[in-house]
Amino acid sequence: MLALLCPGQGAQTPGMLAPWLDEPDLRERLESYAAVTELDLVALGTTADAESIKDTRVAQPLLTAAALLSFHALLLDGGAPRPDVTAGHSVGELAAAAIAGVLSDEDALVLVRERGRAMADAAAARPTGMTAVVGGNPEEVTAALARQHLTAANVNGGGQVVAAGTLEQLAALAADPPARARVIPLQVAGAFHTEHMAPAVAHVREVAVTLTPGEPTVTLLSNADGNPVASGPEVLTRLINQVASPVRWDLCCEQMLALGVTGAVELCPGGVLTGLARRTLPGVETVAIKSPDDLPAARELMTRHGGTR
Repeated sequence: MLALLCPGQGAQTPGMLAPWLDEPDLRERLESYAAVTELDLVALGTTADAESIKDTRVAQPLLTAAALLSFHALLLDGGAPRPDVTAGHSVGELAAAAIAGVLSDEDALVLVRERGRAMADAAAARPTGMTAVVGGNPEEVTAALARQHLTAANVNGGGQVVAAGTLEQLAALAADPPARARVIPLQVAGAFHTEHMAPAVAHVREVAVTLTPGEPTVTLLSNADGNPVASGPEVLTRLINQVASPVRWDLCCEQMLALGVTGAVELCPGGVLTGLARRTLPGVETVAIKSPDDLPAARELMTRHGGTR
């Protein structure tokens, strides 16, 4: 059984789309995405520096466009079967919804454009941030976050939790970390997937209710609890709520194993989720797509592990 994974914010790197634009069809597709997002995605994906693409208003549409671009490249000329399962981490869930047929590419890009803007505005209201906590006893990690009134905004599995809250709370965690755990501040603009994003939820809802979702054509897993989502309207509801709710990637990985996933491909810019998969998806063969050079290996894996054409 085959899974297709869509990475989340923080996976972007300068120049990540440059190798893709030698193909005229892909350049034209990216230019059409740029028109929807109202961003110069060609420049942002090729020549912009790391600081420019870290901006939440930019990073979220850019990552969604990258995932969708590489997905369509995979399918060019019938080159690969479609997946049995798809899931995305945080903002990656919007690309996964498009891959599952719930949203068109255009609708996913409209929604992520407004999501990025709303979350950036919410982050600007108060200094907040996120810190990765790697290792340590899970109960002690939970207790350490509770002492500082922090939220486990991303539970990624494999001993990795991302704490989120005010900068003061994160500083207190750094000063009193859980035993045998590494505490790593993340370069993000705010406490995503927490109560601090509540102001963004209303705006994302206003946009989402104007969309007409389709029904999932492949199994789409939800960040909320890892469960498959059966209907298009329910997918939209979960995408809205996800903005201010924790991402349970650990439960998505548990569900993939329960479903019998044996192979997984991470779309561009691949690497983060396949890195996690070494600990969260034991025995699952993976390929990370970083450039078109990775497409043959991805197609070969997809063919061997199933999927539908």
